[in-house]
Amino acid sequence: MLVSPYGPHAALALHVHDLTIRGHHTETLLAADHAEAITLMLGDRRTHRVSRLGRMYALSALGRLDEALRIAEDLIADQSELGGPKATDAKILADTAEVLIHLGRIDDGLHYMARSMGLLEVAPRKGLRYFSAMASLAEAARGAELFELADEAMGRSIESFEPDDDLYRSAAELTHTELWLEWALRLGQVGRTEDALVLIEKAVAVLEFWLGQGIDSPIGVALLAVCHATSGRNAEAMALVEETLPRMRAAGQHHEARLLHLAHGLVLRAGGEWRAARREFRAGLELAVLRSQRLLFQYELAITAVRESPGEATQAVLESLRGHVEALWQLRLDRRTMLRQAYRRVELEAARTTADQVAASDALTGLGNRRMFDRRIDAVADGGALLLIDVDHFKDINDRYSHGVGDRVLGEIAGVLRSHCRHGEVAIRFGGDEFAMFLNTGEEEARQIAERIRRVIQARDWNRIVPGLTVTLSMGLAVCRGGEAGRELYDRADARLYVAKRSGRNRLAAVA
Repeated sequence: MLVSPYGPHAALALHVHDLTIRGHHTETLLAADHAEAITLMLGDRRTHRVSRLGRMYALSALGRLDEALRIAEDLIADQSELGGPKATDAKILADTAEVLIHLGRIDDGLHYMARSMGLLEVAPRKGLRYFSAMASLAEAARGAELFELADEAMGRSIESFEPDDDLYRSAAELTHTELWLEWALRLGQVGRTEDALVLIEKAVAVLEFWLGQGIDSPIGVALLAVCHATSGRNAEAMALVEETLPRMRAAGQHHEARLLHLAHGLVLRAGGEWRAARREFRAGLELAVLRSQRLLFQYELAITAVRESPGEATQAVLESLRGHVEALWQLRLDRRTMLRQAYRRVELEAARTTADQVAASDALTGLGNRRMFDRRIDAVADGGALLLIDVDHFKDINDRYSHGVGDRVLGEIAGVLRSHCRHGEVAIRFGGDEFAMFLNTGEEEARQIAERIRRVIQARDWNRIVPGLTVTLSMGLAVCRGGEAGRELYDRADARLYVAKRSGRNRLAAVA
């Protein structure tokens, strides 16, 4: 049976994510309670982690950022234990970056963004994981008002999307339009009106396409209403507001309602209805959960005040606010520099890690070498296992068939050992025909792994390398005892290996 990479009970967690994609954040939290209780009871930690991620998105959308950050920190801690593809790790880092940025911890957020970008550079660039990770990076960049990076990341996310699933594709493209709209509103505040209109028109085209396809997307309707209001299509904007705003307020979908209040206020102000416009902007301000959202409504309220009551006092307030907005816009340049510096540090850290890995790697097989063995043997925890492996009659293989054939045999064995290593486990070649594996498990499971490796090697068709070739392994297994020194563990495993050889080879000898 195939198991989802999101865990064996993935449907529970995917339901959580579907709800948050649709903007039903309160329902998301209830669904997450249900999913996490069941997955904890079943011991399904991967599905539990995916559900927690959906909970984090809902909490962020509701403005409960401290709670969201606690989940993000837990998810990062789980990475070292559960492991996973690079794109999954990159996504969690980007999601954490977004929360940190919204909390005002810009330096920390940019550092996590840089780490996410580093992982995405080496991750496979197709599939749902990469699509989701790039979308998270785009959201983090948007939170830092690095709109150009956000636009590029969101574009790459959509390009990588493969499944024929309108829900996820439309959600991604609507998220892209929300980015364009926010970017356009900020450009309008700093006087770049023409650039803003280009982005608005792009957003309208995408929104009208998906809404025309019958997609049930209140956020799409709200975004389109704001686009119409900002570009002077007031009748179209009002039709959408009147149809959707009451339902969004009643359903508690505050994100959509906030945008619809913005659209309504812009239309009312364009018609000279100052008091009514102020009412809508204030209603939207009450629903704002992020500082950038609050600043937008404060700016619109200041403009409304100046138009309603022109004078030195109101103009001074507006000029002060404009100065603040322009200063924030200029801060983007500092953040771009900070991100480049953080990314350079990540590159240097990766280069050092690669150099350490090369120094601790066997040149022929790519496994760890004696240097890595010496590093790991003294770090084996109580209950961990050491498996020593020798290739039976390897000298005869070299003498009969050539050292080239022997090297190919070692490479094949290394591939099998590597495929049986889980996160935190490592396979090592001492040199010659001697291998070792450090396993994070007890005796019974370590026995099963060792026997599986032995059978795989014995059953392999070695005739494809050279006719008549057979390869078998002898193995010695020992499990670390509390307080035992690494050398003692090695001596016990080596003694069992000697027993396996004396007993006829092609076998495992083990002792707890």
